[in-house]
Amino acid sequence: MNPKVDFYFSKTEKWQKELEKLRMIVLDCGLNEELKWGTPCYTFQKSNIVLIHVFKEYCALLFFKGALLNNASGILIRQSENTQATRQIRFTNVQEIAEHEATLKAYIYEAIEVEKAGLKVEFKKTAEFGVPEEFQKKLDEIPAIKTAFEALTPGRQRAYLLHFSQPKQSKTRESRVEKYIPQILIGKGLND
Repeated sequence: MNPKVDFYFSKTEKWQKELEKLRMIVLDCGLNEELKWGTPCYTFQKSNIVLIHVFKEYCALLFFKGALLNNASGILIRQSENTQATRQIRFTNVQEIAEHEATLKAYIYEAIEVEKAGLKVEFKKTAEFGVPEEFQKKLDEIPAIKTAFEALTPGRQRAYLLHFSQPKQSKTRESRVEKYIPQILIGKGLND
């Protein structure tokens, strides 16, 4: 146990018992406990393996390379449709965690083996993401936008493409594109 992480487990009231149980399970697997992104993160030889996090409706274990794990039990899920590497297991009570303890440990040990083997998640290339027609129109009309967009890092490009694609209505997509064109032109990412 890392004393720097203790505050995280005492600050939350809703999931306290669940978090303590998850912590004991993970630490029992021999991982190092650290605080990253304000959350308990468990590492093996300085590589992130799993973290514990909370949401309103559930608490969860998040596996950084969960996409590479064998999901035989079917409890590893994608947090969202755009998630590529991580997978999480969600819980709403201590009993659920206790029932899955052996499975959780098996996933943790498998994640350690994935790390030892040096396996990497193959991410979709930016070109594989669809370009919404509202944004494509701007790219075709104004070469400076296309040049500026292509100069962005792949991660920033993907963030924009995902953000522009989310709304169902064309009017909303168009509004988002218009809003962020100035930011693209100065080389900034969506959240810069």
